[in-house]
Parts: sequence; structure tokens; C-alpha cells
Amino acid sequence: MNVFFEILVSVLQEGFVYGIMALGIYVTYQVLNFPDLTVEGTFPLGSCVAGVMIASGLNPWFACLAAFLCGAAAGGVTGLLHVKLRITDLLSGILVMTALWSVNLAITSGSAVKAFYNQPTIYTSGPAALIPDSQNTLRALTVAFLFCLAIKILLDLYLKTKSGLLLRAAGDNPRYVVSLGKDPGNMKILGLMLGNGLAALSGCILSQREESADIYCGTGMIVLGLAAVIVGINLFSGIKFLRSTTAVVLGAVLYRGVLMIALQLGLPTNYMKLLMAVLLTIVLVANKTMPTGRRKRHVARTQV
Repeated sequence: MNVFFEILVSVLQEGFVYGIMALGIYVTYQVLNFPDLTVEGTFPLGSCVAGVMIASGLNPWFACLAAFLCGAAAGGVTGLLHVKLRITDLLSGILVMTALWSVNLAITSGSAVKAFYNQPTIYTSGPAALIPDSQNTLRALTVAFLFCLAIKILLDLYLKTKSGLLLRAAGDNPRYVVSLGKDPGNMKILGLMLGNGLAALSGCILSQREESADIYCGTGMIVLGLAAVIVGINLFSGIKFLRSTTAVVLGAVLYRGVLMIALQLGLPTNYMKLLMAVLLTIVLVANKTMPTGRRKRHVARTQV
């Protein structure tokens, strides 16, 4: 029973952290209809920024804000390449993702891993320190859950604003945005900044849990995020009171749970990325069989 509880807590911890990144991919992929590969660079960017700042003795909560802003800046570059220089969406993301590899190495002074053991993190300082937990297990779960919940609520509130409605329209009906006297290209840039900012924030939170930053941690993140978005929306679209953002977070938790079960069944870690790719392929094929109207109804859903 203790083993099961530990596995469940681990799945929830990782699921909520990756759920923040999945919410960012939801904005770019589902709302903007933009296949953005920048995430594979911005996720480790947030990790590296947090690692260097915390190792230098800076406030870990301020590191979260800095990670978000750095990720948003990278997403803005992708948007500028696509909107202003007319480079295709896939190539724009690939170019920035490739450039961020060098940027991340420069941030960590050429080191692939930046450790900051025994330094204050969001899990051990500030409000988190008030949570009693001798092994930091439930504390880490609580912090991850509250972060994910706060981001989800803020994103829901934003999508209800005029700017949020224009953002959704930019991905679904750009002509409508033009008819309102707004530039859909600027809304795309804004959406890419928001999505990649959340991806970097997710990387920052994960690195603080591990107490180390790894420039390789972004490998496969686009696959994980897309799977979380598609799995969540497909599986939970029948639940009327769930918003799409909630379904995406649940999809991230479920996807991490499947991977954890595979590990517990003895799957070598070397095959983990292969399993992630196979699972996403299955999800994409299954997504093709889902009626288009059902997907659109779920994206437009406004329930809590």
C-alpha cells in the first residue's frame, strides 16, 4: 500500500508540473492552431534560468517570474519570425528551438547540468515552508497542485477577456479579428509568448523540485504536451462541467500515470521516449475518428 501511495503521489506531482506546460501547448496548438516546437527549447530555458539564479542566492519565487519572462521572450521571437518575416510555423519553432540550445548552454556557463542542492526553493521557502511535512513529499505535491491550479484559473480568466477572445478568434477565424480592426498576427505573437512562458515556468518548477537544471530536460516535451492536450480533450470532452483547461491538466496526469505504470512493469528507461512517441501516435490516430463538431464544442466550452 505504501508503494502504491508513493507512486500515486509521484504521478500527481509530475502530472501537475507538466500540466502547466501542457496548458501552454494548449494555447499554441489548440487555441492558435500553431504547431510550436519552441517548447523543447523554452522548457529547459526556464530550468537553466532558475538553476543559475538560485545557485547565485536569488529568491526562488523571483526565479519563477524570470523564467516565465524569458520563455515569453523566446516565444515572441518565434512569433516575429512567423508573422513579420513570413517563415512557416514549423520552421520558426525549429529555428528558435535550435538557437535556445546555445542560449541555455551560455546561461549555465557551458555546463549541461547546473546543481543547486540545499538552496532555498519554492518547495522549502515562503508559504511552502508553512506546510508540515518531514519528507517534503506532500509539500511538493501541494505546491505543484496550487501552482497548476493558479495557472489554470488565471488562463481561464484571461480567455474570457476581450484579448483572450481575440486570441481564440485569431486561431479559428482570423478574418473576424481583421473585421474588428485588430491584427491577428499580433495576437499570434501574444499567444506564443504566453504558451512558451508557461512552458518555461514548468521547467523552472521541475528543476526546483530536482534541485538541478538540465539542458536536456526539454527532449520529448512537445510529445508529452501534445499527448496531454489531445488525450485530455478526447477522454474528458463528455464531462459537461469540465473546461478544456481542466481536461488538459487531467490528460497530463493520466499520461504521466501510463508512463509510470510502464516503468513499474519493467520497461527500461532507454525505451521511455519510444513509448511516448508510440502513445502519441495512437492518440493522434484516435483523434482522427473523433467528430469535428465534438472537438469544437469542447474547445468553446465555458463551464468551470
